[in-house]
Amino acid sequence: MFLTKDSSSPYYQVVYFIDGKRTKKSTKKTTYEEAQKFLSQFHPEEETETKPINISLTRFQKEYVEYVTNSKSKHYLRSVNLSFSQLLSYSGDIFLQNLTTKILDKFIISTFARAPKAASLYYRTLKAAFTKAVVWEYLNENPLKKIKAPKVEKTFPVFIAITELNSILENTSEAYLKNIFIAGYYTGMRLGEILNMKWNWIDFQQNVIKVQCSESFTTKSKKERIIPISQTLRNVLLNQFPKVIDVDKNNYVFVRVPGIKFNENFISKQFKKSVRTAGLDDKIHFHTLRHSFASMLVQRGVSLYVVKELLGHEDLSTTQIYSHLQSQNLKDAVNLL
Repeated sequence: MFLTKDSSSPYYQVVYFIDGKRTKKSTKKTTYEEAQKFLSQFHPEEETETKPINISLTRFQKEYVEYVTNSKSKHYLRSVNLSFSQLLSYSGDIFLQNLTTKILDKFIISTFARAPKAASLYYRTLKAAFTKAVVWEYLNENPLKKIKAPKVEKTFPVFIAITELNSILENTSEAYLKNIFIAGYYTGMRLGEILNMKWNWIDFQQNVIKVQCSESFTTKSKKERIIPISQTLRNVLLNQFPKVIDVDKNNYVFVRVPGIKFNENFISKQFKKSVRTAGLDDKIHFHTLRHSFASMLVQRGVSLYVVKELLGHEDLSTTQIYSHLQSQNLKDAVNLL
């Protein structure tokens, strides 16, 4: 017998053999000293069948959130907490073992009736969580495996043309807001990335922005990437640069008060205010600028693989929401024959 630990579980595992078959049992201990104590009292011959440990839904939620906190984005963590919160409202704080396929099926169906996209989100998020519960030996099997994922109607992302961007800019009074909106449209960067951008991300000689991760900020994918600077954005950045006295390259690029980062909600609301003042579609949000950047590239014949890298998507399937634009370009090309 011996102890082992890997990334699939926060706990040490006891490895032992029964009739030549390699078997593992969780110690439910996170420190080596506690696991050693468990090992000294462990008797393999008493382990005839591994039974899941009783744990409440709220307790499991807490453990799971702690586990994914260092590996997932804040957006994903919000989805996890929301999914558990909605499930708890439906089922109550029952033992995880008592969370049957029937209960979950009714929960997903009732949610789908009022909010199909929410049902899809809860299904994906909870299924991943319960898969980990099986690994941690809280469950013998994932109760969501027997339930089909909700089918959500596919919608194409909203994007705007340069004329609409200009209309938004014309109805924005503050220069710093205009510059942030232009950065969103010409880089496809997420709002959080733009507001966390510092001068040391920008290389004017190479004419690129290097989206960087740090102790205070990480991208959604946890990866860094390079984005070329368009001439329009270059002019905006160069016009701002001379105004900074004794530029500290660790300073934020877009600020009103040096060293003080903008609040994302504030910028989002200001953008929406400009959209409404311009009389444009209310479906347009700040994230629409990111969609617009990608859409412009695809419509100009840029490969989806290149767009994927520029947007920082982990998987090409995410970028493929723009593939319908690529298909239209192919049709236009054939019509020229």
